Amino acid sequence: MEGNLLERKSIAGCRRENPYVLWLRYSTYGFWVEMGGMHMSARNHEVTAKQQLLDANGNIAETVLDAFPMGKLQMPTNSSEGDIVYEKKNLRLKYVLEKNPENLSERSAVGKSIAGKEKKGRFYYNQKINCMRAGGFAEYNGKRYEFHPEKHFGTLDWGRGVWTYDNTWYWGSGNCDVDGHAFGFNIGYGFGNTKAASENVIFYDGVAHKIDDVTFVIPEDDYCKPWKFTSSDGRFEMDFMPLLDRSACLDYKLIVSDQHQVFGRMSGTTVLDDGTKVEIKDVLCFAEKVHNRY
Repeated sequence: MEGNLLERKSIAGCRRENPYVLWLRYSTYGFWVEMGGMHMSARNHEVTAKQQLLDANGNIAETVLDAFPMGKLQMPTNSSEGDIVYEKKNLRLKYVLEKNPENLSERSAVGKSIAGKEKKGRFYYNQKINCMRAGGFAEYNGKRYEFHPEKHFGTLDWGRGVWTYDNTWYWGSGNCDVDGHAFGFNIGYGFGNTKAASENVIFYDGVAHKIDDVTFVIPEDDYCKPWKFTSSDGRFEMDFMPLLDRSACLDYKLIVSDQHQVFGRMSGTTVLDDGTKVEIKDVLCFAEKVHNRY
């Protein structure tokens, strides 16, 4: 898989040598997605590396778990500098940051900094960038999948922190072109104290439109049944038809990770700050529910 994502500058960073950053609980996280995607997360007790390709027929993925790297990966301190290279077994991932000033107005970001509400010293800084023009290709089994910047977008989820031991979060994100306008959304809740502000936002031509609380209505018996999303201010009302549940469950009692990242198509209506309604139809995106205890 090769290609490019156009990114804007980060506003903050996290230094692991800070004496308040607990060495075992320090977490670094990076997730790049073009609906095919690449994932890299690193904690001092493990690295998870994944390359994934999703098409209409299903999911192709390669995952490597590397135990106790103890910081050897040297993940960058912010999302605007540093490259990442990881090679293990039959998986090689390389992220190279290229400075490109073009189309800055079309890239949209939301950042949040959350202090741990359960225990002093816990925190999480997170930056999510939507509407990055994506170009490149992926090849698998002799078939070539191409991404074109004029119609394809990517998203970056970048985070650093010392997490609480037991947490559950909900997150959803997507991008598309709506009649020539770059459109994206980021929704989520559950992780940290978000009473002062949430990460729920609509992006339209590079402008952020904040919305109130969004609830994920997920069927209790099957993640692949239709979902709904509804906001308390009525500005984000969506139906979500799952295509694939990328699920993974690790349960060692003291260490638990139960993940459901569901890819599918979303349809519905959003409302911008000026009251303009934007309708989307069958937009390929994802939403997830994740419970971690480590």
